[in-house]
Amino acid sequence: MSNEDIKRLPLLPLRGLTIFPYMVLHFDVGRPKSIAALEAAMVNDQEIFLSSQVDSKINEPNQNEIYEVGTIAKIKQMLKLPGDTIRVLVEGLERGKILDYVKDEPYYEVDLMTPIKYNYRDMELEMEAVARSVLSVFEKFVKLSSKVSPEILLTVTSLDDYDRLADIIAANTLVKTEDKQRVLEAFDPVDRLENLYEILTREIEILEIENKINLRVRRQIDKVQREYYLREQIKAIQKELGESDGISEEVKEYQEKIEKANLPEEALEKANKELDRLARMGQGSAEGSVIRTYLDWITDLPWDIQTDDNLDLKNAAKILDEDHYGLTKVKERVIEYLAVRQMTKSMKGPILCFVGPPGVGKTSIAKSIARSLDRKFIQMSVGGVRDEAEIRGHRRTYVGAIPGRVISSIKHAGTKNPVFLLDEIDKMSSDFRGDPASALLEVLDPEQNNAFRDHYLELAFDLSNVMFLTTANNLDTIPRPLLDRMEIIHISGYTEEEKLNIATKYLIPKQLKEHGISKNSIRITENTIRNIINYYTRESGVRELERQIAAICRKVARRLIDDKVKSVRITENNLEKYLGIPKYRYDKVEKNDEVGIVTGLAWTPVGGDTLSIEVVPMAGKGKLVLTGQLGDVMKESARAGFSYIRSRSKEFGLEDDFHEQTDIHIHIPEGAIPKDGPSAGITMTTAVVSALLGVKVKSNLAMTGEITLRGRVLPVGGIKEKILAAHRAGITNILIPKENERDLIDIPDNIKRNLTIRAVETMDEVLEYALVDKAFKVM
Repeated sequence: MSNEDIKRLPLLPLRGLTIFPYMVLHFDVGRPKSIAALEAAMVNDQEIFLSSQVDSKINEPNQNEIYEVGTIAKIKQMLKLPGDTIRVLVEGLERGKILDYVKDEPYYEVDLMTPIKYNYRDMELEMEAVARSVLSVFEKFVKLSSKVSPEILLTVTSLDDYDRLADIIAANTLVKTEDKQRVLEAFDPVDRLENLYEILTREIEILEIENKINLRVRRQIDKVQREYYLREQIKAIQKELGESDGISEEVKEYQEKIEKANLPEEALEKANKELDRLARMGQGSAEGSVIRTYLDWITDLPWDIQTDDNLDLKNAAKILDEDHYGLTKVKERVIEYLAVRQMTKSMKGPILCFVGPPGVGKTSIAKSIARSLDRKFIQMSVGGVRDEAEIRGHRRTYVGAIPGRVISSIKHAGTKNPVFLLDEIDKMSSDFRGDPASALLEVLDPEQNNAFRDHYLELAFDLSNVMFLTTANNLDTIPRPLLDRMEIIHISGYTEEEKLNIATKYLIPKQLKEHGISKNSIRITENTIRNIINYYTRESGVRELERQIAAICRKVARRLIDDKVKSVRITENNLEKYLGIPKYRYDKVEKNDEVGIVTGLAWTPVGGDTLSIEVVPMAGKGKLVLTGQLGDVMKESARAGFSYIRSRSKEFGLEDDFHEQTDIHIHIPEGAIPKDGPSAGITMTTAVVSALLGVKVKSNLAMTGEITLRGRVLPVGGIKEKILAAHRAGITNILIPKENERDLIDIPDNIKRNLTIRAVETMDEVLEYALVDKAFKVM
């Protein structure tokens, strides 16, 4: 052996990398200290000492954190990269061991001991024996590991230099820095090969365990795939033999359902087609669930199921009278339908539309009709519906599509001939999703609804046996084509006598039952009920009346428990104790005749009302001032009446230019309430004539009617409600248009007996009856 050589070279610490002699590779350098070492090496024969860090995470390692043994390498190439990084290509020359650190800044510089030159001939046999062992385990390692290329095995096997053998194998196979460093630190070639043999033997044991685990997992996967393949084979065999599996059982169930449903020809063909599609699909197919839902809808619909009508007219009349007081026209129409049905044995269901103010019993009469016919009852509120799909359903191309509410309700009823109530039909709307009112045209047309097609089903369903009923508060908002398909039945507001009977016979017994109060525990006088009707409610129906009765029942129930009384009497005197101060007041007739004040009659959504119209003439320039929050129609009526007066100024004894020197102010009290309509035309005209002439108007008189420029009196609506309002206010003389005489048939006889109702055709007749002392001659 020759003496040791000592070299002084710059040191470059490596992170996660180990360089062996005879090894050529490139790596990136970015730390300032490492770059300085490279620059120094380029000046000193391009040689540099490369040694690995103990911990690769440390950015600035000290002397104790760098392995002592490394590799002396020659810099082959340097390339500057963006970001102050240098890529270096080096070739390992020989091992070196740090003897001493010469300096730390600006880079590490060390004194190295180069390895002893061994005489391989002295250990040739020993080296060959160890080399063979290493080659044997390396060959086994290559077979077990998929990370090492078989080409490396050929390279190593053909190598004659045993000194390089261990370095090449370690560089290409070992992963851990500790293992690589162990091989690198073995200066003796025999020790190096023995260390490598030990490391490879350990790695082979680990690989064998890994392969066992992988084999086990692969077997499990293969087992699952094998089972799937076998199941598919079983399905194919069962299909050939005609035997059933899960899908076949399901298809069989649907076939039985289809047979029981007694479907029409079109529906039967469609159902069988969808069933064939289902049979060809896999168990977990997403489309299969869509088909199942569709088949469920088809088979569950009552294609041929209907209830038998109870055509007993007396029984129907009895049921209708039990549930409702009054409503004569509605009851007569239902009895007529039953009579015709009994005569013809077959008749398409009529479409009736009940129109009237809230609370008059439109919805409840529909339930009674269903009960009298022994039919199922369906109620569908269409108020606020904006989407056409609510009526006709969604097409099956949409995710989560279902039929419309018409078909859904028919399915829920379970019969094809229910009583179907479309509530609040006047409150439907439309937007970008379609017009539901137009979608109802087919539903409510007797000529079309025998083949109604829902978008989801895409099949014709017969709705002609359904008795469609609709309700509305106002006809103005219902589209004309839809209105044309319905038979309109007007339900007007209840009179005081009718409300009294409803409260006595229906509402009070119902509320006593709901509050658990016996009939003997409470006594309400007739006048008390009238006071509740007149001073605590203002409505055409009886909803608020029922709420007030319920309020009394609650307070009575508390008294029965707290005060331990057996009975409570509700009278006019103690009514305020239960309901508080009266909420409403009704205008009573003026006691004295006045100039320029006339009582008019108006219709409101909650019944009739009286209007006290006041007129005051003032010196001015001919302005017509209108106050009281009047609508455009009412303002036009006032102007038309004023023009009529100007055209008759001579007959009235007025100056021709009176309109240029006098301002007319027409005011209708309760200015916070909007008022509109032509009904006050003759009332305002009479008040203006009275004010201009200074002639008094009879106080016990009310009137309604539209006026033309020539003084004709035209008919108006709401005559029944208006006359009832006049009667309630204590007025006995009423003027109505001549053409409204036919509406008097709706007025109860007991009210007509207490009134003097005159029908007028012209304004002259109105003034003849209205003015107390006429200073002119009516032509």
